[in-house]
Amino acid sequence: MIFNNRTRTYVIAMSLLLCLSSISSNALALKEDADQPIYIESNSATYDDAKGVSIYLGDVEVNQGSMRMTSDELIIYLKDGSINKLVSKGTPVRFKQTPESGKQDIRGKSLYAEYYPNKALLILKKKAIVWQGDDTYASEIIEYDNKNSIVKAGETSTDNKRVRVVLQPKKEKIAEDDKTGGETSREKIQ
Repeated sequence: MIFNNRTRTYVIAMSLLLCLSSISSNALALKEDADQPIYIESNSATYDDAKGVSIYLGDVEVNQGSMRMTSDELIIYLKDGSINKLVSKGTPVRFKQTPESGKQDIRGKSLYAEYYPNKALLILKKKAIVWQGDDTYASEIIEYDNKNSIVKAGETSTDNKRVRVVLQPKKEKIAEDDKTGGETSREKIQ
């Protein structure tokens, strides 16, 4: 079947929307995470009260509920005495979070990350990848909004930085054996 450019663009756009809705429906973080304290460990820490900035260097680990992020450097910006934004840099920055009890963890990595705890928004930049099981997103920028269950990848302002999505087919469980020695007909095909 031959597609013209307009049809091809429509098919790609619809495929991407289906892919995004597939992961975003699984992107719900544990509801308790946002209510948990943020724990930080690092090799060194500096706090500047006048600027409202904390800097953590070396083997930085951040934990909040089921969310865990590791990086080489972390800068925390405070506003009115509470955390406004966390900025992580690393080779790479890594994160993981349990979406729901019994579901596979959502994982990601990038060279730079911003986390807004009040919005439950994580923005991965520069060589960003997010995956859950065998399904992956790769782009220069990925926003993971676990408050509203939305994953956004890429920038519409450019064509040369593409979003790459891989969605694996769901494996069906077949309960009954057929009459050919215990193999299900699905197993024979695969």
